[in-house]
Amino acid sequence: MSLAQVHHISAAAGDESAEGRFTAVGRGVTAALLAELEPLFAYALPDGAPHRPTDAELRSLPQAFTYAVLSDGSRVVGRTAPARGESSAPVRFHTHAVHIPAGVPLPGDRLPVEAWRSPHWATVTPAGGASLSDPLGALPPGPAPVREGLDDFAVSRGPWLAAVLADLRRASEEPPPAGGPVVLVERRSADVARWLGLAAVALPRESVEQLTFTTYTRRPGSSALRVVGVAPEDAAGAREAGLRVHVCADRPPVEATGDVWARTAARVWRSRAPELFQEARGLPGDPFAAGPLAVVALCAGVGLGSEERAAAAGWAAERPYALDAKRVGQLVEALTSPGIDDRTGSEFDAVGRLFGALDGRCPASVTAPLAAMLVTEAVRGGNGSLELPRRDAFVGPEGEAIAGVLGPEILTELESGAGGSRPVARTVQLLRVARLLGMNTRELLPDVATRLAPALLRETEAETERPEGPEGPEGYAGPGRPEAAPGPSGASKPPAAPAFAPALLELLDEQFDVRTALLGALDRIAPEDPGAVARFLERVALPFTGTQALPHLRMCAEAPGAMTTLGRDRTALWHRILRAAGLSPFAEPLVLRTAAGLVWEDRAPTVEEARLLLEAATSDAHRAAGTWSRLADAALGAPADAEEAESLAHDLLRAFPQEIGGRERAALQLLALCRDLRTGAPEPGWADRVRTLRDRAAPLEPPVQERAFTALAERLLAPDRPGAELYAFVRSDDADLIAAYDRAARTEPTLARLRTQPAYAADCFTVWTAHPHVGPAWTATAAALLEEVLRPAVRSMSAELVAEVEETVGRTGSSGRANAFRDWNRSRALGRLGRRIVGRVRRG
Repeated sequence: MSLAQVHHISAAAGDESAEGRFTAVGRGVTAALLAELEPLFAYALPDGAPHRPTDAELRSLPQAFTYAVLSDGSRVVGRTAPARGESSAPVRFHTHAVHIPAGVPLPGDRLPVEAWRSPHWATVTPAGGASLSDPLGALPPGPAPVREGLDDFAVSRGPWLAAVLADLRRASEEPPPAGGPVVLVERRSADVARWLGLAAVALPRESVEQLTFTTYTRRPGSSALRVVGVAPEDAAGAREAGLRVHVCADRPPVEATGDVWARTAARVWRSRAPELFQEARGLPGDPFAAGPLAVVALCAGVGLGSEERAAAAGWAAERPYALDAKRVGQLVEALTSPGIDDRTGSEFDAVGRLFGALDGRCPASVTAPLAAMLVTEAVRGGNGSLELPRRDAFVGPEGEAIAGVLGPEILTELESGAGGSRPVARTVQLLRVARLLGMNTRELLPDVATRLAPALLRETEAETERPEGPEGPEGYAGPGRPEAAPGPSGASKPPAAPAFAPALLELLDEQFDVRTALLGALDRIAPEDPGAVARFLERVALPFTGTQALPHLRMCAEAPGAMTTLGRDRTALWHRILRAAGLSPFAEPLVLRTAAGLVWEDRAPTVEEARLLLEAATSDAHRAAGTWSRLADAALGAPADAEEAESLAHDLLRAFPQEIGGRERAALQLLALCRDLRTGAPEPGWADRVRTLRDRAAPLEPPVQERAFTALAERLLAPDRPGAELYAFVRSDDADLIAAYDRAARTEPTLARLRTQPAYAADCFTVWTAHPHVGPAWTATAAALLEEVLRPAVRSMSAELVAEVEETVGRTGSSGRANAFRDWNRSRALGRLGRRIVGRVRRG
């Protein structure tokens, strides 16, 4: 069908009174459409254009080649060019446009941008308004005439290619992105058309048809088109309007675009291979996915960057059926080229997935280069996340060749003493590659496992999240850890596995000898830090199959579940964990240490729990396991009112005489002495011995000191206390001991005895007045006890009892002391009492 054509003459430059007019309008173009078209045909001369240009200057003025979609869905393709005018208007602007109804394709199924070089665009209105020729229908056949020179242009615009293509791709989306048109700044409007020609080749047809444009305008901010071209002098204004501006006539851009498809397309254009765009569109996938284009580019020998190669490998891994054998071979050859030195971790990961997809689908000769590349990177690049090939990937000369190259490097690193600081993932990867290459590492395994085992715990601890919460045995989420944060349903969140866990489990599944060595090494170190081993096993479910006993690992594996079930009942927890070992403490004493570490970790047992531990095995077993120290901690850390601590201390001193020494031994001896002071007959000199042991045990636990001082004071306040011990105590003038004596004297048992037993009251009066000058601590305390403790007790007695007290004081002391008691009993002032007591004692 014949398309309607429109001719328009714009207003003369500088003539504000003149108006543009349509000089010819084809059939079917309504007045409403003409009103919509006229703003598209407006033309403004660039700055500095001559008023009366020469023919050459006139030809050099920019032309506006425009493609727009109108409100009714129809389209228009037109060109506005400066033309010679009358003498009063030396320059006019003539527009020749073709109107394309909605749903009607261009002649020859052309794209709008392909008409920009048509030789049939008119610069004057034909006589009679009839068009001499159709600029769209008379295009030469084939793509060559309209694409001529695009390769050279693409190479010349290499630094801008990727960024511009990325923005043109976004501009072609439906609906169009917000933010106004993409602005291309070129000195010549024909170069803007060439940019659109590059996009027309690179983009899918449906996207190109959405890409409305004009190659020249002075008002980019008010344009409704998606792409506009401007001269360099208008670039600043476009930026101020907030538009996306590419100044392709200036310095190259510094920042690279993140659009991998656009970067791939740019490399294809720079390689002068535009036919690859159509070839890529024949492959499945998103039209703007980088994978298909990167695949055909690599197969054609186009050099790509690491991200583009990764996109190609990743796409091919997802669709291995989409490529024929020839392309698969070309892709593998391109990806494994020895000349590439910029590979990244993401590229290797994608290549690993590609190998997994092709392995078994293609001959080993095709996939062997990929396998060699992967294992080389695993050894030399340290990429621990790679998916390694299967063991039979290197059967034959390929395996022998790569093993000969990498084998010595692997053995050297595994033998290195730096393995203790080597990441777990690295050691696991080396062991897996060694097996993959058929290397014999049996002699190395014991040392490797010995270094790997603590590294597993160290890295797991480093990755463990420690949620806020109260520390304590009643809040376990794992051994020695506070309660885990509850999940949405109220249940505790399960601990996440460390990053190395999948590869480690694969290693143990692949290699029985490694599993045996590593489990044995973990079992050996478990008694030293069973809590860390339990937390590791809670996050990494190691296989305990086989004939190995592994008592400590089995206990550590049992602990988290037992803690969840039994909660605060540490006695039941102890028995359950000990049973999980499968061995008696008599046969394997170290299970005592492991069980104690799991149940109490860094806390001391209670006295009752310590008694349970002590009775669970012989002293020899505790001595071998080192758990005697926990028992000592339990005794020394017991509260002051825990009477069993004294008996426990006595038993520990008898059971471990060689092991317990230093400060701890003195503190336990002090507890044992308390036991004798309360229930037995301690050896003479115990008053001084309390002070001596206290000094040897410094810094002494406060409950132990409180217990010892209280026991000493109560014994000294007993009616049958030895005089020599009391004298030694008083003469020491030890402020802390005397303060404990003062507190004991004010307790209800002592007060009751004073009120009801005259002989006891007389004895206390004699003691509290017998040593007035031994020291300030005793003098002040004795005076206070006389006034504040003994006087109220005596006043509460009957006259007969008071007389009995006075008589007892005289009988056990002297007449002078009896007189002193009589005067004291009458006295109401402590100062006068003190003076009289001193005088009478001196005369006596």
